[in-house]
Amino acid sequence: MSLAPVRPRLRRIRAAVLLAVSFGMVLPMPVAAQVRLPSLGEAASDEFNVTTERRLGEQVMRDIRRDPDYADDPLLVDYLQALWQPLVKAARARGDITPDVADAFAWEAFLVRDRAVNAFALPGGFVGIHYGLIAVSATQDELASVMAHELSHVTQRHIARMIGVSSRASMIGIATVLLGVLAASRSGNADVANAAIQGGQAVAAQAQLNFSRDMEREADRNGFALMSAAGYSGLGMVRMFERLDQAYRLNDSGNYPYLRSHPLTTERQGEARLLVSSRGSVALPRPRAEHVLMQARARVLMDPSAQALRHLQDGEAHAAAADDDTALGAMYAAALASLMLGEVDRADRTLGALQARLDGSRRAGEAAAQRMLAMLGAQVALASRDLPRALRLSARYERDGTRAGLLLGAQVELAVSQQAGQPTPQLRAQIEALQTWLVEHKADAAAWTLLGQCAQAQGLVLRAVRALAESHAALGDINGAIDRLRAGQELARRSADHDFVESSVIDARLRQLLVQRRDLMAELRGEARRGDRQPDQP
Repeated sequence: MSLAPVRPRLRRIRAAVLLAVSFGMVLPMPVAAQVRLPSLGEAASDEFNVTTERRLGEQVMRDIRRDPDYADDPLLVDYLQALWQPLVKAARARGDITPDVADAFAWEAFLVRDRAVNAFALPGGFVGIHYGLIAVSATQDELASVMAHELSHVTQRHIARMIGVSSRASMIGIATVLLGVLAASRSGNADVANAAIQGGQAVAAQAQLNFSRDMEREADRNGFALMSAAGYSGLGMVRMFERLDQAYRLNDSGNYPYLRSHPLTTERQGEARLLVSSRGSVALPRPRAEHVLMQARARVLMDPSAQALRHLQDGEAHAAAADDDTALGAMYAAALASLMLGEVDRADRTLGALQARLDGSRRAGEAAAQRMLAMLGAQVALASRDLPRALRLSARYERDGTRAGLLLGAQVELAVSQQAGQPTPQLRAQIEALQTWLVEHKADAAAWTLLGQCAQAQGLVLRAVRALAESHAALGDINGAIDRLRAGQELARRSADHDFVESSVIDARLRQLLVQRRDLMAELRGEARRGDRQPDQP
């Protein structure tokens, strides 16, 4: 499915999305999203309203969720949310998130399996964070600074403002030139750059880039104020720019700054330092142990190749002589790498040494870090089929209100039921807990999949079929969801004692998805109006 329908207005939106850029480096995927429009861009608000923006964001996310690099590690997602939600709350309190978009947008941060030090925003309040960014962020404040920057792209409605500029010239011409310029900026080839800006379109392209640079500066300033209001240290932004500067020194010749959509990193560092000085911020808080462990987890997950995992395993050998934080990160990475390589005994030994190191350090009282180790221990116990230990460790956190605790508890109880050859009494409670979660989190594909597995083990066949269908729908696979719901209907017809309530839910959901598919196909064909035809017959 393409990222946007072919009708003219959305052609311009799609071009703006594809040509936007992210926090650190140019991405080959849609970036930058926006909602709130200062007076500078009022002309764009009618062209790109809240409803259009959310619809476009959802459409892009359907493609992203099906991509193999879309990542859903429950522990890292929970940690990301713990940093993200204070920023969203601060944006609401500051008035950056206005009432018309507060409930209309998703305000969702998600993970991308990529080594690049980067993050990006999409229309409708979606913000993607690369594993590589988490892996190099030395503190929670550094990571929060990038998230605040991307959230500011959303609240300041930068895509709408770019469309306002683009609409004054040929969108096709601007897209052609800008794509060439952005490709040149990545390749460092001056000949490519010169070819890209030749002709009468060069002026329009340069105006677009200048406007984008202004938006990046605005996102920096607004992001700084936002992270400060959320309780993070503004020095985190300065430190992150320093890390980006180091990355640019390795990957960027520094030529053609006038072709960049982002201001030069040194310029952004200077402005951030001025902002810090004006606020009187003098010290960057030390990283929490939780951040150290999640940084290590991202380092492992961003490259699951055997060679990379072996390298991380070997890092444990140097941990004894390192300071506590370095040792904790290296040992956690080694334990997780061993688990991913299937070397469960080695993972268990490393985890035991890591627990002893944490307990003997000044970090011992940090409950979040202890929770991270217990949950990794439960994963190791599951892999070794030590289910009593897995139950003991997961039981501490399965009702702590976090997604990771909920999913881990259900996984352990499912394994216990499968080992026993019959559902346990606790499995039914896990099913109910998952269903309660999914009432508020309908797009959680992993929770739907786990619910289906638990329901199947419980003998709730129709519920299992519907949950599997919903997992496909959450990932944007509408056809797959429809196929499974139709299979559920057929199963109900052939069963004399089927669950009438579940069967009725399947019928209703199938009708909804058929209408949704019809509307998507109509949009892709460029139909001016929806709803002229009846939905497909189930």
